[in-house]
Amino acid sequence: MRSPAIWDSGSTANYGRQRSTGQRASGIDNAESVGHLGITVQPASNTIGSILEVFYDRGYIDGFEFVDNGKAGEFEVELKGAINECGIVKPRYSVGADGYEKWEKRFLPARDYGSLIVTTSHGVMSHYEAREQGIGGQVIAYVY
Repeated sequence: MRSPAIWDSGSTANYGRQRSTGQRASGIDNAESVGHLGITVQPASNTIGSILEVFYDRGYIDGFEFVDNGKAGEFEVELKGAINECGIVKPRYSVGADGYEKWEKRFLPARDYGSLIVTTSHGVMSHYEAREQGIGGQVIAYVY
């Protein structure tokens, strides 16, 4: 994580009181589009934590950290300007191990550009990992 001074510099966004996972993803998308260096996502949840982990693994964010604030907690996310758009997929569509191409065409702008985030019996991962492991799941989010 970057030094705390970056978080206190006034160049971060605090989109507090957001409840649904879709609103949190929208907050990240909006903060990226206006050039903020970071965002506080609250309240924290296992789902948003897993999605942020995939964002980090795929190189869309610089890092994130869970902060226990005595309530539900929050995530401090370091942005790097790599997200053009991200969002939540509702309803969660089931997809087989060989069916990711259909959803890539629907949610991503081009083949092999961006990632679908899927929840599987092996945890939350990108569709690239799920395809490589030969497992299906449910599409829960996308990022490019």
